[in-house]
Amino acid sequence: MPTPSKIEFREGRSLIVAEIAQAHDGSLGTAHAYIDAVAAAGADAIKFQTHIAAAESTPDEPWRVKFSRVDETRYEYWKRMEFKPEEWMGLAEHCRDKGLLFLSSPFSIEAAELLLSCGVTGWKIASGEVSNTPMLRFMTRAGLPFLISSGMSPWAELDRAVDAVRPAGTQICLFQCTTAYPCPPERIGLNLIGEMRRRYPDCFVGLSDHSGTIYPGLAAAALGSAALEIHVTFSRECFGPDVPASVTLGELKQLVDGIRFIEKMTANPLEKDAMARDMEGHRRLFTKSVAVRVDLQAGDVLAWEHLTVKKPGTGIPAERLESLVGKRLARGVEAGRFLSMEDIAVEVAV
Repeated sequence: MPTPSKIEFREGRSLIVAEIAQAHDGSLGTAHAYIDAVAAAGADAIKFQTHIAAAESTPDEPWRVKFSRVDETRYEYWKRMEFKPEEWMGLAEHCRDKGLLFLSSPFSIEAAELLLSCGVTGWKIASGEVSNTPMLRFMTRAGLPFLISSGMSPWAELDRAVDAVRPAGTQICLFQCTTAYPCPPERIGLNLIGEMRRRYPDCFVGLSDHSGTIYPGLAAAALGSAALEIHVTFSRECFGPDVPASVTLGELKQLVDGIRFIEKMTANPLEKDAMARDMEGHRRLFTKSVAVRVDLQAGDVLAWEHLTVKKPGTGIPAERLESLVGKRLARGVEAGRFLSMEDIAVEVAV
């Protein structure tokens, strides 16, 4: 399956990005295994993180959460997460073979240069890099789309980032995002999807979700989100800082199916009367007709206690029962039989 050379956002279809981040824990084999699994789940893109420790960090960088028993410092952790250029090339090629868009968040200009050499299909800007204007300006030269997370940014900072990348003349997608791992429902901020659309009418808007559930993604799809990024893990028992904010691969498949279902619903609005006409055959099966409870003779006057309604709806509709009370029968009708208009005597005006 051929993969586009770059991302293209489309109205009415959410780009689903499976975020691997550091879930591979520095294992190249595990990173490749994630590519196979994400492709099987039906996502559009897979996203890694490209760390070059010496280019982005210092040995003094503090831990966000001290999760590792292997690495003494956060710098050492980033060092252990590095892949060689040829290994990144192999990951990108594997993505193309599987029909996945290859993405990875760079955390330095050096990392961005490496990703360009691998054929990255767009720039995913992590929340902590939104203010890294030198790197953003470097990226604009490549003519690739931008996907910008906003998990720690006030409006003014996001404004500056958008202004910095607009000269690229490419599509921009802004992600509503809250940098919390996991993110509780009251901090997801679905309302900000609409606010971003109004504030940045020339940009697409999506959701980067850290809740560890499929629910925000489904809700965002119902709101017409242009893209969804979500962390994935093979198991919630896996090692890594993002596992609590991740969904499993089985849940990713469920999320992809749910989003595609929602998109089909919203792309096909119904006209109520037309729908009812299409259901005419079902109406005859499921609705009811007027029937008689007891044996009645010609000349009897119909009363409430004589009448009931039963399936199927092939006779006088149930809604007309009240109008039949007080009518005189032209002929007898056996108990349990449907009443027809031919059973009713024609009243002759005097």
